[in-house]
Amino acid sequence: MTELLIRNACVIDPINDICGEIMDIAVRDGKIVESVGSGAEVIDAGGSLTMPGGIDAHTHVCGTKVNFGRYMSPEDMRAGRTARRGHMHATSGYSVPTTYGTSYRYSAMGYTTALEGAMAPLEARHTHEEFAYTPLQDMMANTLFDGNWPVMQAIHDGDIKRVAAIVGWTLSAVKGFAIKLTNPGGTEAWGWGKDVSSIRDVVPHFEVTPAEIIRAMIEANEMLNLPHSVHLHCNCLGKPGNYETTLETFDLVPNTNDKRQSLYATHVQFHAYGGSSWRDICSRSEEICRAINQKPQIVMDMGQVMFGKTTTMTADGPMEFNLYRLYHNKWSNHDVELETGSGIIPVYYNRKNLVNSIMWAIGLELALLTDNPWQCILATDNPNGAPFVKYPEIIALLMSKRYRNGVFQTVHPDTEHNVPLAALDRELTWKEIAIMTRAAPAKALGIVDIGKGHLGEGADADIAIYPLNINEIDPAKAPEEVIRAFGQTDYTIKRGRVVCCRGTCMVDGENTTIWVNPRISENHSMDHDPEFARNFDKNYTIRMRNYPVQEEYLQRNLCIETEARL
Repeated sequence: MTELLIRNACVIDPINDICGEIMDIAVRDGKIVESVGSGAEVIDAGGSLTMPGGIDAHTHVCGTKVNFGRYMSPEDMRAGRTARRGHMHATSGYSVPTTYGTSYRYSAMGYTTALEGAMAPLEARHTHEEFAYTPLQDMMANTLFDGNWPVMQAIHDGDIKRVAAIVGWTLSAVKGFAIKLTNPGGTEAWGWGKDVSSIRDVVPHFEVTPAEIIRAMIEANEMLNLPHSVHLHCNCLGKPGNYETTLETFDLVPNTNDKRQSLYATHVQFHAYGGSSWRDICSRSEEICRAINQKPQIVMDMGQVMFGKTTTMTADGPMEFNLYRLYHNKWSNHDVELETGSGIIPVYYNRKNLVNSIMWAIGLELALLTDNPWQCILATDNPNGAPFVKYPEIIALLMSKRYRNGVFQTVHPDTEHNVPLAALDRELTWKEIAIMTRAAPAKALGIVDIGKGHLGEGADADIAIYPLNINEIDPAKAPEEVIRAFGQTDYTIKRGRVVCCRGTCMVDGENTTIWVNPRISENHSMDHDPEFARNFDKNYTIRMRNYPVQEEYLQRNLCIETEARL
């Protein structure tokens, strides 16, 4: 039995309605408990800001496309190099670090859980192998279904129960966590040299539309009782005027679940553009947020862009090709048979570029214009908008109008004519930041009940102690202190152990992979479905029996079992 007592912590824990109380936190065997014995290890927080461990609800850190991004950009891998030190392995990479580099940097910032944003089912083994070498964060994987042939065929046939059964079988087989749709139907169309330009376009061969895919997958998701909702990368990403597609998509979403949202819309900054071309692109954040404020069934994340070098990577293959035609930089595209695709291209967001400046402004506007912070999660779509190490700067921009104004003075001078940011006076509070980085991601992902995102009794002892006294610092006047504090914790505690102290990771660690296994009746099981098996034999390069990921790939893992309604 191991025990830990954190004394004099200034706790912000929105799920338990605690906001700035000085209190003690007791930990036994990795869980929060009411009290511990006199022999417990003691950490005196000294009134410092203490919150649940951070949760990144959408990031790209593990898997085949991430690894390809590493060796595609050797210049990026030469950045961010650190030598082996104590328990810490040597690391390298800036926008696409090595797995250990990712883990250490998240841990230094107080993050203890992360959701990989897009895992191709056929390539799941690679993702799980990299999870094992991201040791200080518990990991989950969104599983891509945007171009899944059996799913689209079932949607075409109007058989939603079959859609759910295929999704349930696949999630269980590849040890995935949630349904991810990236430009639904678009990457399949890209295989035919095409794309979809609206949610009403027809996907070649399968004769279904993105709207039909989205509606069917939301219904299937609820049939399977999955902890997270459908996780959607909308169609028409990055195109001027695409806010209309985004709003039309939002109108598809029913309010079907009283515990969480019915749709998680990711990196919405990239989907909030007005105008008809790059010459007249402008922000439509106000229209997007007006819709979000009226639809509690939708949660989004910002997809904040920050200036500097990064690497874009997405399963939206046609979008990456369009980006290549803009930047004329090195580029790759990849097709995953029967399932999805991906594209990668390095980019540089320039503060003197009008389009890049508008993108930067829109992400901040989404957070500032969303009334309920539970509906807007802080994220950069790492590394697409910026590497996750930029989170402290984003927090400061949201908490300090003075800091925002200062940065705004450095961007393209015409930006103010195309965005409402300069007129927004809102400054987010400590509690709102805690919601956007901890509580809201945990609730949106459906992992509160397994102990994530809060410090209540029985929760996982994932705790971040920041070198900051919130009663002595006004974040609106001291943004530099906010950036410094959120950039490096005094202590990051994972399952009751101090894993990182002032930037130095103290243990080797072993994460937990969280995955979902929907229980489906024998009548609907794909295991003995002859048509499903024939599909494998005819179209895949592997046999169906070789498709599932063995649990040996997961090492430590937590399976969430659900009872499907079919």
